[in-house]
Amino acid sequence: MDTTPSTPVTHDDHDEEGKTTTEEKAAPAPTGTAAPSDAPEDAVPDSPDEDVPESDPYDEAEAAASTGAGAGAAAVVSAGLGVVSLSGAWTGRVAAERETLIGQIQTSSGGSAAQQISEIYGDAWHTTALVNGLFALLALLVGVFVLLRPAFGTPSAHPQPGWIRSVARAGIALGTLGVLISLGMYFDLFLSMPSAG
Repeated sequence: MDTTPSTPVTHDDHDEEGKTTTEEKAAPAPTGTAAPSDAPEDAVPDSPDEDVPESDPYDEAEAAASTGAGAGAAAVVSAGLGVVSLSGAWTGRVAAERETLIGQIQTSSGGSAAQQISEIYGDAWHTTALVNGLFALLALLVGVFVLLRPAFGTPSAHPQPGWIRSVARAGIALGTLGVLISLGMYFDLFLSMPSAG
């Protein structure tokens, strides 16, 4: 009969094994790993690009058209004034006829031939040159304003169309030519006054 006492199993061994297993389960996650986020996906902030509204091509085209409308109209006016200064305006004819009538009235009671030429013909001629010169000067000023306008004030996002610059340059050229012709007419550089003798 074997009388060797068997080793009794104590509760301490089970407790140590249970503690070891519990400690392994409760061990914290290694550092460097991201903890799972409980925040919903909708809470992620939007990127800055999503806040910028998209540009509408129709709005841009409308802004460009409205920007060039005034400049285009002014350029056309400049060219028109230049043509009028060269061809003669009805206002110049009316003013010339008025000066002719005044000269006839002043010389009706008598006067020398030189005085009649000066009062009836010369004053009307000079008045026509003066009126045409005013139209030419306006054409020149409006054309210069159209070309220099983009350099002043708030800069526009849309460049000035090429046809506007071309028409404005034409108005400047016609206005300059009209001013020169008017000066020549007024100071009798092209045609001298008729002589009485």
